[in-house]
Amino acid sequence: MRTLVHLSDVHFGRSEEIVVEQLVESVHSIQPDVVAISGDLTQRATPREFERARAFLQMLPKPQIVVPGNHDLPLYNLYARFRGGFDAYKRYVSHDLEPFYLDDEIAVTGVNTARRLLIKGGRINEAQMLRVEEHLRGLPDHIRKVVVTHHPFDLPPGYRAGELAGRSEQALGRFLVCGLDLLLAGHLHVSSRGPTAIRLGCGARTAVFVQAGTACSTRGRGEPNSYNVIRVDQASMEIQTLSLADDGFVPGASQWFERSSSGWVRNSGEIPTGAPDAGDRR
Repeated sequence: MRTLVHLSDVHFGRSEEIVVEQLVESVHSIQPDVVAISGDLTQRATPREFERARAFLQMLPKPQIVVPGNHDLPLYNLYARFRGGFDAYKRYVSHDLEPFYLDDEIAVTGVNTARRLLIKGGRINEAQMLRVEEHLRGLPDHIRKVVVTHHPFDLPPGYRAGELAGRSEQALGRFLVCGLDLLLAGHLHVSSRGPTAIRLGCGARTAVFVQAGTACSTRGRGEPNSYNVIRVDQASMEIQTLSLADDGFVPGASQWFERSSSGWVRNSGEIPTGAPDAGDRR
């Protein structure tokens, strides 16, 4: 079994230091095998914000799969946005915008969906799809395959298709052929999870899509700060959202998925292990 911590949208520049401290302490208590961070480390991509983001990443467990978000590109400085692009991200976070992790149980690949020409939205291109396929295709069947993006490839109820990463449906169909098990994304500041077939119906196979809320910023959208813990083995997947309360991050109910011949299906039973999971909206 592997344990993943999935957090997103920390937005240094609009974060609360006490929440950051509580988040770091909580993540360490999980003892994850991998930490996935799905973008928006900063609010305005300034050097000071990236310095804080770098310090934050250094405090978290490793290995880490970190991808940029649209807020990690300069917004108002057009020269820096179009000439420099991800230069500050590379300087303070990593030169690798699409990291890959592989061990004997799990493969996690990051995809950078942020674009200089798109202020809020994102997309995936053909070269990126091919790279993910190269990572995932041919891996042994027992290895669980995970893709991490900032912009979502699936949506919670009530959101418009325009919130999806461009070409996400095409990419998802191709990744499912490669045996994709799990999609991790952020951007919406809303927690959600469910099988991909509910909305997209991409063939007969399904993966599980998990959306993270904002981990420590003040830019909540009706939800407390939160992050996800995912425990996955060859046959089952447990997903749990930990939400900020008076005494730190507390676990909500776990939701389970089981692997079948057609991919992952929801187990109707839930195991309550703390406060109600306000993030489960399906």
